[in-house]
Amino acid sequence: MSTVGSRPTAHRTLLQTAALVVAATFVLVGILGFIPGITTNYDDLGGAGHHSEAKLLGVFQVSILHNIVHLAFGIVGFLLARTVSGARAFLIGGGAVYLVLWLYGLLIDKDSDANFVPLNTADDWLHFVLGVGMIGLGVVLSRRADHTADLR
Repeated sequence: MSTVGSRPTAHRTLLQTAALVVAATFVLVGILGFIPGITTNYDDLGGAGHHSEAKLLGVFQVSILHNIVHLAFGIVGFLLARTVSGARAFLIGGGAVYLVLWLYGLLIDKDSDANFVPLNTADDWLHFVLGVGMIGLGVVLSRRADHTADLR
């Protein structure tokens, strides 16, 4: 902690900042999924399941449930980013969740009830990139945060 005037301020690590950026992105995506025009076929936005034909940016299949999951994931990220260990858990744990979701999307029949979120091929590969990216950020920036803590 340092002091600015008479108010204490906390130093945020790069790891925490990355977690906040990722969390903010998820919240933004969750909100955008409810905006007609940004989400095409908005009139076909379903509550859940593969029957929702709405697509965020005309590419990623979304539903009300899918958008709420993004919002909730982002809110959890904001809460966890308050600490270094929480930011690490959000990025690495969340990345692992997205890799599992990627595998799930590859293995299920997209026209079955198992596709309850819903997911399409674009979602699957985005989940892969998110998973690898989040884990990469969490691992690399955790090392940096640990090294910085050792120097203090």
